[in-house]
Amino acid sequence: MSQYLLSVWYPEGGTMPEPETLAQITADLEVVNADLRAAGAWVFAGGLYPPSTATVLTPTGGEVLVTDGPYVESKEVLGGFSIIEAPDLDAALGWGRRMAEAVTVPVEIRPIQSE
Repeated sequence: MSQYLLSVWYPEGGTMPEPETLAQITADLEVVNADLRAAGAWVFAGGLYPPSTATVLTPTGGEVLVTDGPYVESKEVLGGFSIIEAPDLDAALGWGRRMAEAVTVPVEIRPIQSE
């Protein structure tokens, strides 16, 4: 089995969904996560605070510069992720499709290097 990163991308500065919509998204995501666990595919998952909470460490001239805020400015931000195990990319894409439908935003699938 290979491991894959399923990263969830949200529009930068986007508004939060209405409480009813957010409750449905949360419930749908819980179903996907429960199915991942039942299939033995779930490894780890987590949501992230906004990019404004980030601290960036940049090596420069033998020192490390510490700055606040995101490393890059973009229209989309990483909002959460899951690490899953799947036999191949097609299986990982199947889980990714389900996750994208649940969270209603883009999900990027990337294989994790094993060596």
